[in-house]
Amino acid sequence: MNLFSEDKILGNIHSIETFGTFDGPGIRYVLFLQGCPFRCQYCHNRDTWSTNKNINMSVEEVLHDFEKYSYFYKNGGITVSGGEALLQLPFVTELFKTAKERNIHTCLDTSAGCYRKTSINAYEELLKYTDLVLLDIKHMDDQKHMILTKSTNKHVLEFAVLLDQLKIPTIIRHVLIPTITDDDKDLKALRDFTDSLTNIVDIEVLPYHSKGIKKWNDMGILYELAHIKEPTEEMIDKAEYILKSHKQFKK
Repeated sequence: MNLFSEDKILGNIHSIETFGTFDGPGIRYVLFLQGCPFRCQYCHNRDTWSTNKNINMSVEEVLHDFEKYSYFYKNGGITVSGGEALLQLPFVTELFKTAKERNIHTCLDTSAGCYRKTSINAYEELLKYTDLVLLDIKHMDDQKHMILTKSTNKHVLEFAVLLDQLKIPTIIRHVLIPTITDDDKDLKALRDFTDSLTNIVDIEVLPYHSKGIKKWNDMGILYELAHIKEPTEEMIDKAEYILKSHKQFKK
């Protein structure tokens, strides 16, 4: 069945995971979109940065594919990730709107680097159909954020405030990179920021890993953090204590 049409909104798809257990509740259909404005030094999906066309799919095609595995997703749904999902805002909005019409749980996995207040109406439209947001806050210090991602964190934090204003359930994700994102002062700043929000349902500390190095090497690109070791359990426990101790999350 060919569901393509010239008047349909098409998503530029990098890849699809049909049995995702990491990006949202339950077992999920995870759609990874092509293109990202950040240039994270540790990115394990380096091949998603380019906005060149990869696989084009319409909303109908995505949901048709989802339905083939729907018996797996009793407590799950659809997660859109990347790359950066918000680079393809019209497509994700249409996908989530149609998914909600079919009673499918929707989850947005984003770093929000392309959020702009000037387009707030478009983002509010998407969030009307979004059940959960996984928001990756990479660094609270803007200068360090610039070094790590080649971009400011201003838009990320603005998006976090918007999610709070709209009362969208949000899980904050923070990648713990030794010597880069694990400083106590920076972690406490992140804790203070999340404490100012009322919509946070959890905070996840994601340990840095070096599994993406092979992709960089295969693409002939220098991986700048090859010298960084993965965090120890003690480092992870300390970060979780700073970010989560005595915090009451809204479930």
